[in-house]
Amino acid sequence: MTQITKYWLVLTSLVLLSACVSSPPAHDYSKFRNADPHSILIMPPINNSNEVIAPYAVMAQLVPPIAESGFYVYPVALVDQTFKNNGVTVANDAHGIPIEKLREIFGADAALYTTISEFGTSYVIVSSETAVTISAQLVDLRTGEVLWADVARASSAEQQGNSGGGLVGMLVEAAMTQIIETVTDRGFDISAIASNRLLHSDGYNGLLHGPRSFKYGQPATSEKKQ
Repeated sequence: MTQITKYWLVLTSLVLLSACVSSPPAHDYSKFRNADPHSILIMPPINNSNEVIAPYAVMAQLVPPIAESGFYVYPVALVDQTFKNNGVTVANDAHGIPIEKLREIFGADAALYTTISEFGTSYVIVSSETAVTISAQLVDLRTGEVLWADVARASSAEQQGNSGGGLVGMLVEAAMTQIIETVTDRGFDISAIASNRLLHSDGYNGLLHGPRSFKYGQPATSEKKQ
């Protein structure tokens, strides 16, 4: 077998493999569309990571993509303080509050329940990254139905290049990356990327366009790609 033949066989295999890789199935937005929520209450995130600051960083970054998608978002600082004033200081306890009570207190149409499974900077031999993984459910506070659910991850490794310095260069780069990203709280910035991927209506399988968006009533981005 000639080198040219081998080259074309490899190239064909790569093309076939890439053709098999496709986006996840589009969400079924029928319940979301029927419920037509106008206002969203962001519940305190459950933190399953090792970082104490994770809930505050993530909670702040969840607001922009929801608001930009066209929904009214209850101020997270006010929501957090309301829970604390009523003795609810743990996210798990907040998530256990009956939806009827949340509806009575805040008057929101829907609540966003989130869980942080990964947050912060980690160092693994020759690489270092700051990663954030968030899962979320949007629940109708009038009926208790789950209108939408998804998970998203973002990492600083997506923006890192090859050091070009061999093994020693990679080790030095990984150590420096860990120091810089830990000192600068890079998790806050990565949270913004993860939140946008998860929620923004212009993203694949994100929220629908809300009533305050000029795209209100249009199909979701993932529905357009079907």
